[in-house]
Amino acid sequence: MANTIPDIPLNDGNTIPQLGFGVFQIEPKDTVEAVSRALEIGYRHIDTAEMYGNEAEVGEAVRTSGLDRAEVFVTSKLNNAFHRPEDARRAFESTLSALKMDHIDLFLIHWPLPTRYDGDFVSTWKTLEEFQRDGRAKSIGVSNFQVPHLERLAAEADVVPAVNQIEVHPYFGNEDVRAYDRQHNIITQAWSPIAQGKVLDDPTVVDVADEVGRTPAQVVLRCHVQRGDIVFPKSTTPSRIAENFQIFDFALDDAAMERISGLDRGEAGRQGPNPDEFDYLPS
Repeated sequence: MANTIPDIPLNDGNTIPQLGFGVFQIEPKDTVEAVSRALEIGYRHIDTAEMYGNEAEVGEAVRTSGLDRAEVFVTSKLNNAFHRPEDARRAFESTLSALKMDHIDLFLIHWPLPTRYDGDFVSTWKTLEEFQRDGRAKSIGVSNFQVPHLERLAAEADVVPAVNQIEVHPYFGNEDVRAYDRQHNIITQAWSPIAQGKVLDDPTVVDVADEVGRTPAQVVLRCHVQRGDIVFPKSTTPSRIAENFQIFDFALDDAAMERISGLDRGEAGRQGPNPDEFDYLPS
């Protein structure tokens, strides 16, 4: 499919494709096929995590795609159970081993876990700084970090996160965090960009989609990219994987953008856990 995915500059001099393919909740047995299809369509950014349990399958799909490794941007994230520095080092080695890669393009702290590890996510972050210094992680960032978490890193660490991957969708704009990210040259990545499908039947979204002759999912994803966010929708359905890719050949006008932004419900619109409270550790 002919389409051009913009590369977004990061604060460390690297770039990242603005559209990616997410594999959250894709079973390992289905991951190779789904990622392979995404790469065939033209996706060049794959987002996985240790806790998803499908890093090995992502690596297999990249290796068998026929693409040069440098053509595919791969993100993974640190398992919540391994925040202590020595554990984080071993976990990162496991990620590289599972992917069968000598480096990863972006590695994130998956959750800040402020109520775990004596609230010390700074030492975890400084361990990721090691991975960047030795070249095994080209870029490093965080996921689900709130403004106070980011402020603490700014005060106590040396490296500013390249990205902050947070829940963002029309029902939950997460504007305070997005504003902080913008002010500090941190790129926002939107997870759950269509609120797990809940916004696709919203009358406003449907009306805008009808007006521009696109699907509701395309309209919502287009809204994200026009706001400057990175998105990585997930699907195992080939037609939807293709549909989500076709968002760079049209634009929404200011009125449409305002209508979609007006759906924000604040904290009531959050679909996932609150990062200030989330404390899940895999057994």
